[in-house]
Amino acid sequence: MGRTAEAAEDARRSLVVARELGYPAGEAKALAALSIACRFSGDFNGAVQLSRQAVQIPGDVPGWIYRANLRVLTFALFLAGDLAAAERSCTAGLTRARDADDLQYQASMLTLMVNLDLQEGRLEDAAEHLRESLHTAARAGGLIDVLNDLECCGHLCVATERHAEAVTVWTACDALKRQEGFTDPSWEVRRRDEALARARQVLGEARARAAEDRGAAMSPATATEYALMLTAPDPQPKPPGGLAGLSARERELVTLVARGRTDAQIADQLAISIRTVRSHLDRIRDKTGCRRRADLTRLALNTGLV
Repeated sequence: MGRTAEAAEDARRSLVVARELGYPAGEAKALAALSIACRFSGDFNGAVQLSRQAVQIPGDVPGWIYRANLRVLTFALFLAGDLAAAERSCTAGLTRARDADDLQYQASMLTLMVNLDLQEGRLEDAAEHLRESLHTAARAGGLIDVLNDLECCGHLCVATERHAEAVTVWTACDALKRQEGFTDPSWEVRRRDEALARARQVLGEARARAAEDRGAAMSPATATEYALMLTAPDPQPKPPGGLAGLSARERELVTLVARGRTDAQIADQLAISIRTVRSHLDRIRDKTGCRRRADLTRLALNTGLV
């Protein structure tokens, strides 16, 4: 929510109480929270110092707290420019998350690995790690991790000179953040705005606006599917049926599915019954070969309906 000073004060009070109680887990969490507050305020070296203290707390600290604090340390090291140490920390955290079958922290550490890959110019590795993170975040149900992945996807698109796609995915990401009330730190805003300015300059006003309109219409599921398409190792074949055999109403239903609408929401929007919606969708699946809603979303994205 952008209340960095308030967050830091809360974390300091938490740290005092944890130390008074002799509560190592609480102390580790409070130090990590202070590190995050430093990160949001732009004090990256201070964030590194605090997060190092957090991962070195002796005593009985649950594994999930230690994994979370490794994530905080990795990000602080990355922002401070110590990429070698950040990569070591990230690799250790990812290994621990996989060993514990902790999907949430797997997704988070994979996102950090994407940032490291991009910084080092390892674009194929970045795409592979980003796809794995998106799939893992979807399984874990972590919206924040998905949003962080979309942020990374925009930077990957810029690095691979897909400027329209970068504008689209960042617009989708920003719209979803606003819906959830999330606030980006100033350094992240500057980083993205600089890249966006270059992308818009390449595209020109009309193409940039069209890319923004496309992204603004995307639901979380649509944006995730779009990012998966953009990071696919090879061009994905279009469904055999395509749109050629679909009526105007059927194309409208495909669009609404791709925008994340449920059958009930589609029925309400089109003033038809749910049974009619499902009959339409059955015919669409028969014509296109798209059996799942994700397949229909991919069809809509491939053909420009969304």
